[in-house]
Amino acid sequence: MPVTGSHSTSHSDTMARLDITETFYQTDFPGHLHTQESLRFAQEFEFQDSDTLIVTYPKSGTTWMQEILTLVSSRGDPTPAKTIPNWARAPWLEQYYFRDVLRASQGPRLITTHLPYEVLASALHGSKAKVIYVARNPKDVAVSYYHFHKMAKFLPDPNTFEEFLDNFMEGTVHYGSWFDHVKGWTNHRNGLNFFYITYEEMLHNLRASLEKLCGFLQCHLLPEELTSIQRHCTFNSMKENNMVNYTLIPNEIMDRSKSQFMRKGKTGDWKELFSNKQNNHFDNIFEEEMLDSELEFIWE
Repeated sequence: MPVTGSHSTSHSDTMARLDITETFYQTDFPGHLHTQESLRFAQEFEFQDSDTLIVTYPKSGTTWMQEILTLVSSRGDPTPAKTIPNWARAPWLEQYYFRDVLRASQGPRLITTHLPYEVLASALHGSKAKVIYVARNPKDVAVSYYHFHKMAKFLPDPNTFEEFLDNFMEGTVHYGSWFDHVKGWTNHRNGLNFFYITYEEMLHNLRASLEKLCGFLQCHLLPEELTSIQRHCTFNSMKENNMVNYTLIPNEIMDRSKSQFMRKGKTGDWKELFSNKQNNHFDNIFEEEMLDSELEFIWE
């Protein structure tokens, strides 16, 4: 999930380019956060082996993983998570303010991206950087993304849910096709230092998910440190934390009267919006698109 670099620009600048779309690798990105230069910078980025890269399609658990990894690196101490905005702790590689945040950072770098695999393939080639991919069932992603389009002034008006869902299934929404994104990254996992987890798995058993994640990161935490991480990255705890709930962003950029950034944080919310006809159509498209994929999703 992207956000304004309002900490490094004047208020008038944060209002700029709300109606601009940047297209890169046949994918649309909001011009409010991305420029051709920032996208090229991401594509040519020099990863270090000590980097950790969070990769997601929007609305798949990005903020949650940023929070978890912040708390893992602080061994459960909530201070960084409660005092530094998530976009400064785990900045988006492709957004225009990334370079400035990077300059100011020390120690191992935590980086976030929504970019498709093909854009970063050559930058990650041969790298030992840790790639953590979070996936979420696409029906819930579509519903969450629809609500986000209603509040985020830097994304196009979604019109009706039916129209938005058609665009989502066709892959013509900003950030491109969910299907291409998840397949692009997971099909190339063998060439990467790669960890895959789903939003639903984390929701079902956060403790077990944390233990698996720490195993991948080779970070051995004490039981009480894990308990602290669990406590501070529950949905309700994050919803109250201004460093991750996007209430720091002006209403002209993210209109909270239309929707909250953190809405429900649950599985199966799609049932409240999908009609039977839409659901059947989605299932058909999903089956066709994911024919060669072994990925399994929990839908409710």
